[in-house]
Amino acid sequence: MLNPIGRPGKIICVGLNYLDHCRETNTPPPDRPLLFTKFTTSMTGPSGDIVWSTSLTNKVDFEAELTVIIGKTCRSIDDGDALNHVAGYTAANDVSTRDVQLGDGQWVRGKSLDTFCPLGPAFVTANEIPDPQVLAIRSVLNGEIMQDSNTNLMIFSVAHIIAFCSQAFTLEPGDIILTGTPHGVGLGRDPQIYMKDGDLIEIEIEGIGRIENRCRIEN
Repeated sequence: MLNPIGRPGKIICVGLNYLDHCRETNTPPPDRPLLFTKFTTSMTGPSGDIVWSTSLTNKVDFEAELTVIIGKTCRSIDDGDALNHVAGYTAANDVSTRDVQLGDGQWVRGKSLDTFCPLGPAFVTANEIPDPQVLAIRSVLNGEIMQDSNTNLMIFSVAHIIAFCSQAFTLEPGDIILTGTPHGVGLGRDPQIYMKDGDLIEIEIEGIGRIENRCRIEN
């Protein structure tokens, strides 16, 4: 099954946007949204395999994220107007190879491997989710709940993230914004938990549905 939104012009991501996630990774919370990007070639559908090679990484992590789909061009807007530019929402797994991400000193390569951005299962229109800050969000690895939180625990709201981005660059219809992940990722656990060949990772967001992706190692 294909991802529900085609190929966006931009994939914008927000790091460290839940306080408990900052705490579990021993990272000070940011004073403004921390932005990075994933390449469009990282996209896959709600049931596509997540694929990597052990010659590159042995630490592949999961991150459940509410994803915003921009519907109207915007530049230099404020928080109060931001949600008027949203077409809808979907769910994403911001798959991350931690050894590459942390080893590089910046995040783009470790976040942008092919298949490292599963999206879906549906494009839910904005009128169906009038308040994106009240949604249950979780990840489940091989039937075990890993992340179990709510978007009301974001440090920066969806509206603020959109407005913040628009102060620096134009947002265009079809652009997507991954809004950060809550606590419970593999990196923050003791012992750490990373995905393995054959694992099934599920990401579920209230009002949107669930994506289910199988992990596959190619050497």
